[in-house]
Amino acid sequence: MQVAAEAKYTEETVLWVRQHTPKLLTFAITRPEAYRFSAGQFSRLGFRDGAGFIWRAYSVVSAEYADTLEYFVVLIEGGPMSARLAQLQAGDSILLDKTAFGFFLPGRFTDGEQLIMLSTGSGIAPFLSMLQLPAVWERFRHIGLVHSVSHANELIFSQHINDLIHHPLIGEYTDQLTYQPVVTREPTAGALGQRLPQLLQNGTLAEGLGLNFNHEQTRFMLCGNPAMVTDTFQTLLDMGYSMHRNRVPGQIIMENGF
Repeated sequence: MQVAAEAKYTEETVLWVRQHTPKLLTFAITRPEAYRFSAGQFSRLGFRDGAGFIWRAYSVVSAEYADTLEYFVVLIEGGPMSARLAQLQAGDSILLDKTAFGFFLPGRFTDGEQLIMLSTGSGIAPFLSMLQLPAVWERFRHIGLVHSVSHANELIFSQHINDLIHHPLIGEYTDQLTYQPVVTREPTAGALGQRLPQLLQNGTLAEGLGLNFNHEQTRFMLCGNPAMVTDTFQTLLDMGYSMHRNRVPGQIIMENGF
């Protein structure tokens, strides 16, 4: 007698859905008791699609210790997964791979006092998870969170970031955080207006964060669209920073957004 293999996924329930703009969506699902992830990792979410399945990877916004799992999605026109997510409603079912993936983890850095989080679009998601982890604040004296978008209405987490001061676990640390929005296609009060590589090259980003970037103490994490990650990584290399590897410590860790 053959024993059926245990499913590699669970079926979860959508708890709520918020459509912020025609392209930007956040939602939360139930979390299985056995599901484990580290802040910075991503989940594989899916749907049954005819006789098969459709799966995509999304970074977790929630804290490691949260009872639910929250995600931030940029809907892609014509994308089959985006078409399903655009119709998502509370009470719907969604599939969750039992394993979390990825090595985009701040704990990989062996030293440094400044942690600079550079993101575009949905690339801010893993950083929001990391910022709910007390160990990150205890490790880095200064944290700079930078979120670059095209239009001001895409800065959907600004209030969430401001409200971290009331967080029961990390509120006492939030004076170590500087949040710098970047809006590239329209002038916006309080936001910088150039792409991240240019802001690094001309020193405007360091000035906006009130920090002096240096090879000894500054560590960069990059997450977002592949063009940003590639161009920003090259800019940092040109500035003398290096990729962090397990056996060769450096100042940069990066991840393409999903």
